[in-house]
Amino acid sequence: MLTCAQMKPGPLKQFDPDRALVEAMRVFGERGYEAASLSELTAAMGIGKKSLYDTFGNKRSLFLQALEKYTQINTERIRSLLLAEGSPIRNLRSFIEQLRVQHSEPGSRGCLIGTCIADFDDGDEQVSAVFDQKLQQIEAVFAEALEQAREAGELSPETDIRDTASMLVCLTQGLALVGRVKGSPETVDRACTAMNNLLANL
Repeated sequence: MLTCAQMKPGPLKQFDPDRALVEAMRVFGERGYEAASLSELTAAMGIGKKSLYDTFGNKRSLFLQALEKYTQINTERIRSLLLAEGSPIRNLRSFIEQLRVQHSEPGSRGCLIGTCIADFDDGDEQVSAVFDQKLQQIEAVFAEALEQAREAGELSPETDIRDTASMLVCLTQGLALVGRVKGSPETVDRACTAMNNLLANL
């Protein structure tokens, strides 16, 4: 029997799993979960099907890991923008302006979360719970920024922070879908104006 010292280590991975996951995230974002084929995924990730299964599991498991990666990147980006130094409300307005520019561009792919939610019915309790968790993470960042705005006297003391944060999540998700489906700068502009008006009336 071979001892641990005599056993040969397994072959090293010939690809960067983190980079491959980012590429999978891009394909799911562009194609949606159902339409993204394994051949498209492996081609973008630069790996074979065996490597995909060995490293990430099946397509569903790969998607859940890509969704986790996407939410991590997206939440950190939103947090850095909204919780930057200066006026919290000004930061929120700057973030809305970035969304307006992003989703007005031709070929806007929207948000991975909103794009793929429709690919799963509510009977899939595991995936539904994951989507809910990811949206709550984004909502928590909005709530933190709004709380700072209230403490800075930029919002009314009576402002319901949680409800307003939830509304901002809905509006930004809707904006991302509008930009993906219609690609109309005028429609995106109107949605952003509505969000700015919401902030003005708080």
